[in-house]
Amino acid sequence: MITNNPFFQIAEFISPLFMQIFVVAMIILVVVGTLLDMIHKKNVKYFFENVKKAKNSATKILNTGEKTSIVVKTITSDVLTTSELDGQRRLAHLLGMYGTIIFWVVSVIMIFCYSSPTSLTPFIFPLLWHLGAIMTVVGGCWFWFFLRVDVAAEAYPWYRIIHADLFVLSLVITSFFGLIWSYLQATEVQGWNILFLVFFIFSNIILFGGVYWSKFAHMFYKPGAALQKNFSEADGSRDNLPAPSDKPNQFGKGINREAPKHY
Repeated sequence: MITNNPFFQIAEFISPLFMQIFVVAMIILVVVGTLLDMIHKKNVKYFFENVKKAKNSATKILNTGEKTSIVVKTITSDVLTTSELDGQRRLAHLLGMYGTIIFWVVSVIMIFCYSSPTSLTPFIFPLLWHLGAIMTVVGGCWFWFFLRVDVAAEAYPWYRIIHADLFVLSLVITSFFGLIWSYLQATEVQGWNILFLVFFIFSNIILFGGVYWSKFAHMFYKPGAALQKNFSEADGSRDNLPAPSDKPNQFGKGINREAPKHY
């Protein structure tokens, strides 16, 4: 199972061209959904207005070297290692994020390069594909059952689902169905492999087609928001917020009376 390319195995009854068209269609769904989300929520308009306000209230002009340093720090710290998170939440997020990236990238490579009947898939690609799917399922389930804010701090049941949960649920379910389908393909279980292939296809449609209603587009906004935050701290504008105060230490223990568990 781990070294088998499931897309190559279904090429006997599903054209590689159809699989490639499906991938392109999913990419179009993401682009359209993200644009609609931007238009509806006016995120980009808010972002540029915020940048303009920050520029007017900045107390320091950053040079090219400082700006480059901030960009590099944002990418390496906020984006690639999610430094704003800590402990289990950070580890679960990194598992899900890198698992998803590996799963998607390798899927595209195998579909476009190694799905024809005459192709020979290097074993590393199926290995990475399955590893990425497993990482996504583990990270997503870890977050869903143990780390969600409303479950951990507000005592909601784990099965409570809202629109914002569509992304993580469809992401985990898609990877899970992909693993089951691959296993059934490898063990040549007739009928069931087709059923889970259908499940895998529809879960992908829900994942990429539900961008407008889910938090999928959040992946594109987060780097820009982190970059703007770091720039505002460096130039002194601070998003028009006051500087941190050192006065609370004079007024008792405050939040130190209990362990921080309310997110």
